[in-house]
Amino acid sequence: MQFPNPSSVCVDDCDCIEGLNDPRGSGIQTGLCENFSTTVKTCEVISWCPLEIDAGLPEHALLDSAENFTVLIKNSITYPKFKIHRRNIAPHINSSYLRSCEFNRSTDPDCPIFRLKDIVSEAGEDFQDMAVKGGILGIIIDWSCNLDWWAGKCSPKYSFRRLDSKSPNNDAAPGYNFRFAKYYMDQSGEEFRTLFKAYGIRFEVIVYGTAGRFGMVPTIVNLGAALSFLSLVPVVADWFLLTCLRKRDLYSRHKVSYLREDADTEGETMHTSYGTK
Repeated sequence: MQFPNPSSVCVDDCDCIEGLNDPRGSGIQTGLCENFSTTVKTCEVISWCPLEIDAGLPEHALLDSAENFTVLIKNSITYPKFKIHRRNIAPHINSSYLRSCEFNRSTDPDCPIFRLKDIVSEAGEDFQDMAVKGGILGIIIDWSCNLDWWAGKCSPKYSFRRLDSKSPNNDAAPGYNFRFAKYYMDQSGEEFRTLFKAYGIRFEVIVYGTAGRFGMVPTIVNLGAALSFLSLVPVVADWFLLTCLRKRDLYSRHKVSYLREDADTEGETMHTSYGTK
């Protein structure tokens, strides 16, 4: 019999449909309504017996010492446009260094070996609490680099955050768990299984990055577009002609304004000429 729920509770056999596989149920219904207790009846199903009882979780993590385990993360990235390939294990790192180093954001940020407790702590969580019901942690590797030779080395930046929700207002399906089973047969040929529901911390490695390099042609194009947008092209062109050209004096003499006053007229006339002779 199934555990009582709105889709499995019945009064007689008419409430149970033979062959029905309810996604919320525990198996395929046989069409019979059987006593679950002295007061409740549920539809009988074809399933593994006994049914899973999802209750009685341990108060403490079974492998509490796992917080001291370490993990070596190997990661690389390629920028096809610039034909550059980088690894998170820098060229100066050797095997003797890897045997003794451990990631520390202040003292050893280049070490690719991480202690699990430190990863969880940097995400603002406690390993012992999180290991009871499980959770999902993201290890984020940022490869945003400036590839110009004067900008220095291109190395990854690590950050950590919890990906699953632990909001007290939404406690449905908290943490992280999965099921797996081991199957075997006894001497009579009857099949048995042992079903495990494992709680733990799942680590997701998320890699992203952008890179750039200085280019003269794009810089000139963008500068010209900006000057044109601001209507500064005539000003910049005049400054260049009056400052940088060898014949800047000749250009300066011809780019002048003349003011002529006639005694017979009250008005004033102004003539401006441009260019060279």
